[in-house]
Amino acid sequence: MILPRRRFLHLAAAAAALPTISHIANAQGYPSRTVRIVVGFPPGQAIDISARLMAEWLQQRLGQTFIVENRPGAAANVATDMVARSPADGYTLLIVSSNNVINTTLYGTVDFAREIAPIATFGRGYQVLNVNNSLPVKTVPDLIAFAKADPGKLSMASPGIGSAGHVAGEMFKMMTGVNMLHVPYRGSVPALTDLMSGQVQVMFDNLPSSIEHIRAGRIRALAVTPATRSPVLPDVPTIGESVPGYVGGGWSGIGAPAHTPTEIVDLLNREVNAALANPKIKGRLENLGSPVLMMSPAEFRKLIAEETERWAKVIKFANIRPE
Repeated sequence: MILPRRRFLHLAAAAAALPTISHIANAQGYPSRTVRIVVGFPPGQAIDISARLMAEWLQQRLGQTFIVENRPGAAANVATDMVARSPADGYTLLIVSSNNVINTTLYGTVDFAREIAPIATFGRGYQVLNVNNSLPVKTVPDLIAFAKADPGKLSMASPGIGSAGHVAGEMFKMMTGVNMLHVPYRGSVPALTDLMSGQVQVMFDNLPSSIEHIRAGRIRALAVTPATRSPVLPDVPTIGESVPGYVGGGWSGIGAPAHTPTEIVDLLNREVNAALANPKIKGRLENLGSPVLMMSPAEFRKLIAEETERWAKVIKFANIRPE
């Protein structure tokens, strides 16, 4: 049967609109079943605890089950790749961090900015520049002078090649011109153990894993890496106070597969930001060493672009290669 031209055009337009209408309808009914939140790190870490706080909050607010699923491996690339390949329907979410933007350049496998839609940030992570107590330095300028007086003498530990602590240290070397030997470990615990014993002298580490050793006097904190001082170490300066332009530190948040409906992204953003405004949730995140960071999806996307560019320069300068 041959359809009249006008009727054919009407039917074609209606057919073309069906996926969009269905997409919007699904978004308006979201969530109607269990939502998975994938974490690329083992249980018990600060980022995993943050994910579980948010899952509990979202479950209470949205009336559906939100489960946390740990998929560690390849510096969170395993989890990121899995979520990137999942349907863009809001039922598989990803806990994201500054590791993801580092991985984009370091591994070149998952283009994080293209394959993951940013939803909301949770908190700003602090890293701290620690030294062994026997090292005769009290400030960042002292450390720079000591390292330049005897290039290559100091060893700089990190939780692993390409970790946030590693690239923070390499940026310090790039911006100050000091020469320190990088010694990678498999995680913060063995690196901190050797820092305390004097096997290595310097370490850039996440504040939550270092804070108790700093408070106990087992290591000395010279500075923190972000642009602002840490609320839990208010007397410790930022590196930027001595090295103008230095800004490091991490962040955490939540994302979804690219092309997830805007309605779902906006709904989840509103709910996460409501959690961050809740004194109980805010306090628990701050106790993990993570002051809350509240952003819109657009602001989060801008942060990702800026951080990807920042760390790409450091990785290329230091010629960092994955293990």
